[in-house]
Amino acid sequence: MIELGLDTFGDITDGPDLRPLHAAEVIRNIVKEAVLADQVGVDFIGIGEHHRGDFAVSVPELILATIAGRTTRIRLGSAVTVLSSDDPIRVFQRFSTLDALSNGRAEVILGRGSFTESFPLFGFDLDKYEELFDEKLDLYAAVLSERPVTWQGETRSPLSNQEIHPKTQSGRLMTWIGVGGSPQSVLRAAHYGLPLMLAIIGGDPKRFIPFTDLYRRALSETGKPALPIGVHSHGYVAATDQQARDDLYSDYKRMRDRIGAERGWPPLSVRDFEHEIAHGSLYVGSPETVARKIANTVKALGLSRFDMKYSAGPLSHEKMKQCIELYGRRVMPLVRDMVA
Repeated sequence: MIELGLDTFGDITDGPDLRPLHAAEVIRNIVKEAVLADQVGVDFIGIGEHHRGDFAVSVPELILATIAGRTTRIRLGSAVTVLSSDDPIRVFQRFSTLDALSNGRAEVILGRGSFTESFPLFGFDLDKYEELFDEKLDLYAAVLSERPVTWQGETRSPLSNQEIHPKTQSGRLMTWIGVGGSPQSVLRAAHYGLPLMLAIIGGDPKRFIPFTDLYRRALSETGKPALPIGVHSHGYVAATDQQARDDLYSDYKRMRDRIGAERGWPPLSVRDFEHEIAHGSLYVGSPETVARKIANTVKALGLSRFDMKYSAGPLSHEKMKQCIELYGRRVMPLVRDMVA
């Protein structure tokens, strides 16, 4: 059965007075949103890691640990953990601890991230962007076996028959590789035998079919079993298609234009917004509309999971709660009927 999750990056949201909330309040609201997601049956909640003023979350694991104590069934993970500027052993230790606190509900999505602020912050050289991720993933994969680790690389001191604690009760921490769209990243996930999470944030999702085909072929050719493939995309659910568009557009545009200004993108127009909803990877509309679009993506790519990023810049906590409620109670049953 398809797993259906929600992601948030902890965007700094506006309060009722239309002024930005303090990051502390945003973090507390994320916990409330995750509790609601658990109550309405959502399968997974992912929290992203950022190190800049427009996002509140720099340490997802602490928030996830709080959520673990207030929920009973929802799976808890990162979206994503920026492995390149972290320590692979500490990543494993933090999430194996979360796994213990949540009775086996922890997951990690490892990636390079779409922002680079963590590199200078933690003293890493951006010129070694690729080398850092490759070596740290190699070490993490060795740690993930939960056996004594012997490892040597260029970016840190070697390990010789080193035990890593705490271990998970199940013996395996669920770990995905987050991929933005390069064949090399897809092959890397297959090489290590890790599930693939595709971040599709623009354009027709069907353009990623060559990547899912490549992943499955690489697994088969190296004698590995079939593994889950997931997608992370932006979306928003309201009672009607028009209400969803009206609720989201200005806040989504503010977020998109702020980031776009840093990356040389042109400002988002209404026409661009509508085109992405109709033909791209923006899952916006009534429960029926969003469910139909998710189901089409699931079937086209052969997915095991779909995670919708429900936060969007200053989009209010109240609107996000309404979206979560509709996603869990209306969208998810419809998607499962459509893909059954």
